[in-house]
Amino acid sequence: MAEHKIAIVDDHPLFRDALNQSLQSTFKSLETVEAGSMAELTELSSHDQNIDLVLLDLSMPGVQAFSGLLYLRAQYPQIPVAIVSAIDEPSTIRRAIDFGASGFVPKSQPVDQIRKAVEAVLAGEIWTPPGVDIENAGNSEDEELIVRLGKLTPQQVRVLMMLSEGLLNKQIAFELAVSEATIKAHVSAILQKLGVDSRTQAVIAINRVGPQDLQSNAAR
Repeated sequence: MAEHKIAIVDDHPLFRDALNQSLQSTFKSLETVEAGSMAELTELSSHDQNIDLVLLDLSMPGVQAFSGLLYLRAQYPQIPVAIVSAIDEPSTIRRAIDFGASGFVPKSQPVDQIRKAVEAVLAGEIWTPPGVDIENAGNSEDEELIVRLGKLTPQQVRVLMMLSEGLLNKQIAFELAVSEATIKAHVSAILQKLGVDSRTQAVIAINRVGPQDLQSNAAR
């Protein structure tokens, strides 16, 4: 039986394979599972909750800003999540930790640092890149919004993720196999918890606290 089980969630198969090989060479007994989207990870997690760590990319199908991290922390609070991303802005790292990530590993980090990060998080530590100051990287204006987002239930996070994709209530209801009335109730709860008046403002809110690189790409 494997000592650890790690889920690698990234929409680039080559990166997943490279990270998998790196981890396999580090740990004597390791089992890995892979997912290329949040939908795949959700399906995987519904059948297997013996995962010790999720390595999550911030940018992939079905994920907007920190929505994937928010969902995992709400749905599976017992499973640590470490972000592995091409984005390495100190403010993004700080926000990921604020949203409950147990670590943040820029993809630009050398392989040995990625291994150290995984070992640290599995040991219950919080890992951030050496030499990166995140203490002064926060934005006090967004702190209240971060707290509000953290109050969303797993299902509300999923609905917000789909709102961010531009889906209508009817489409979201179909995807989640619930009634349209249930989705309307979720949307109302989301607006109330975020302190906004419309679906558009809710999407803007989560984008506002998203990684700067993702915001720039979305604006193009």
